[in-house]
Amino acid sequence: MRRLALILSLLAAPALAQDPAEAARAAARALEQASVRLDEAESARDRVRALTGTVQAYESGLAAMREGLREAAIRETELSRRLSRQEGEIAQLLGVLSGMSRMGERAAPVAMLHPQGPVGAARSGMMLASVTPGLAAEAQRVRADLEEVTALRSLQESAAETLKEGLAGVQQARTALSQAVADRTDLPTRFTEDPIKTAILISSTETLDGFASGLSQIADNERPAGLPPIADRKGALPLPVQGQVLRRAGEADAAGVTRPGILVATQPEALVTTPVAATVRYSGPLLDYGLVTILEPEPDLLFVLAGLDAAYGRAGQVLPEGSPVGMMGGSFEGDNPSPSVDGGGAGRTETLYIEVRQGDRPVDPLTWFTSDKG
Repeated sequence: MRRLALILSLLAAPALAQDPAEAARAAARALEQASVRLDEAESARDRVRALTGTVQAYESGLAAMREGLREAAIRETELSRRLSRQEGEIAQLLGVLSGMSRMGERAAPVAMLHPQGPVGAARSGMMLASVTPGLAAEAQRVRADLEEVTALRSLQESAAETLKEGLAGVQQARTALSQAVADRTDLPTRFTEDPIKTAILISSTETLDGFASGLSQIADNERPAGLPPIADRKGALPLPVQGQVLRRAGEADAAGVTRPGILVATQPEALVTTPVAATVRYSGPLLDYGLVTILEPEPDLLFVLAGLDAAYGRAGQVLPEGSPVGMMGGSFEGDNPSPSVDGGGAGRTETLYIEVRQGDRPVDPLTWFTSDKG
């Protein structure tokens, strides 16, 4: 973890764009803090919270590293192409500088020979003196470009290996988190799910709308939630997963189908958490959405998270803010973890569908969540 933090700090060099550099510095700090919290965790709840922070810190760090490496690769490509285009000019520059050096070694009487006599020689000397600083500056710029290319290549080679180590580290943290969630027994329970009623509801509904409308039927002995109100946080909630919005509510997909929710592109195996304290109304497979978790942060408000590969929590549990609710699918195993030069969204191969329902109707999720449209 510490080596990853060191490489992140190196990626925060001035040569890179400011945003990736600051993200790298923040990720390095988060990794160190997450390590301390994990060492100090005692209770099951503390361990889940610390492991959740560890996984999120790893994900932020790896994302910052990929972005930093992408910036470095772009910069190296630009410099290499520029140097390649200027090969002829560089050769001429070296020739001129070499000729100037030989002229400086000649004896003074020979240097004074000129077809126009001493006056012509003086004029030539004045012209040469005025050109020399420019040639020297150009030579210095070329030398600096070459040194920067060398440094960027060295950084990428070192960081690529550390990126692989970071992927192994986050994988271990994810495994430990899954086990910690399974071992957790201290969560309050608001109601008990009736599996028979749930199965009947699933089999009798053909749409997410119909299922959401019948959710109250599956609960036995339900008690009031007692969760804090979140109306004042509307529009400022973080997305449940690190990623970029691919499609907004009402935008058609490639098949021309529109949905009332948003689609978020994520990295493989990204951690999904609840943005606020909420009751798990449902967790499991649903229709053609894959694994689905439906959260209720307050009465008549539902957050639907669909497309999970693993779902944590049981219906009826009350989860604290930031608790893990699932994991995205996919895997980095067997793939090249290095970033693509073509775009910052490279590697986001998984998608999470998010729908928000108030009362009996869906609303635009981006009225509740902040986002980064990719």
